[in-house]
Amino acid sequence: MRILGIETSCDETAAAVVEDGQRLLSNVIASSVDLHAAYGGVVPEIAARSHLESILPVINEALSQAKTNWDDIDAIAVTQGPGLIGSLLIGVLTARTLAITKNKPLYAVNHVKAHVYATFITKGMADYHFPAHPPDFPLLALIVSGGHSSLVLFESHSRYKLLGQTADDAVGEAFDKVAKMLGLPYPGGPAIAQAAKKGDSTSVKLPIAQMSGYDFSFSGLKTAVLRAAQALAGKDYTFASSGLPEALTSAQKADLAASFQATALKTLVDRLEKACRQYQPASVAIVGGVAANSELRRLAEAALPSVIYPDVKLCTDNAAMIAAAAFFGRSTNTPVDPYGLSVEPGLSL
Repeated sequence: MRILGIETSCDETAAAVVEDGQRLLSNVIASSVDLHAAYGGVVPEIAARSHLESILPVINEALSQAKTNWDDIDAIAVTQGPGLIGSLLIGVLTARTLAITKNKPLYAVNHVKAHVYATFITKGMADYHFPAHPPDFPLLALIVSGGHSSLVLFESHSRYKLLGQTADDAVGEAFDKVAKMLGLPYPGGPAIAQAAKKGDSTSVKLPIAQMSGYDFSFSGLKTAVLRAAQALAGKDYTFASSGLPEALTSAQKADLAASFQATALKTLVDRLEKACRQYQPASVAIVGGVAANSELRRLAEAALPSVIYPDVKLCTDNAAMIAAAAFFGRSTNTPVDPYGLSVEPGLSL
């Protein structure tokens, strides 16, 4: 079964063709990140306009790359939410139109849950490093990205339990905000990781939020970095964060980046390790944009054996995970009416 996936929840316009939920035939992504860099974050109106310009060329390229025509496509899957309403609308309206005109079943997919299904893609395109095998159930998944930080236990494709989530900032969002504070470029995750390589992760003592159960919190950590940066710059708490990039040396920025990254990632791994001890899952996966962070992978692998990751190119938002999620969710997630499907920006697990 070949499914065309469409993903437009934020600033990536993506389309992919996946066969039987496991074989990647194509994966095309047009990102508008460069358009948002000057603003230090995603501007919804710019993202929506970029999707409008890119969506059809991206879909056509995905079909061409997969050497597939519409007769070979068995279904269409699209991100219904969560995400930016304008961005979601472009993808959903395009998918609805194609489902009607091409007479194809249409599946609506939860973007956050779909990140987990990137680990079920185990073969296909030559320039990808796939997991050796798909995860087994029960599966413990840490989903970490710019908009989401969740710890989820999957008993099966249709049964899962949300163990914990962020009480405030998602970890990727915290990376973006700290990067801006230090004058590092957007997106913050890669910028912090690069700066951290030149810093001392033990130089600045930062707190780990003590939350009940398996919940996360990164707002306090972000504030602690602000106070530490002000102190290193020789300023008090009234000094504006916008002045810190000029007030800090390159070495101080590197130390702050390294200390922040180490603390944020330890928070994630500690929760993951705690859940593993309690639930004894058959498989453990780390997915989402932050899963591309090499230091997170190093820390997780030191604490837990056999952690499963998607290929780095399938960690950030992509349509292959949308297609795979639709395939494996068919038993409970039946096709939707293409004339009535609406977006759900606040869709939760």
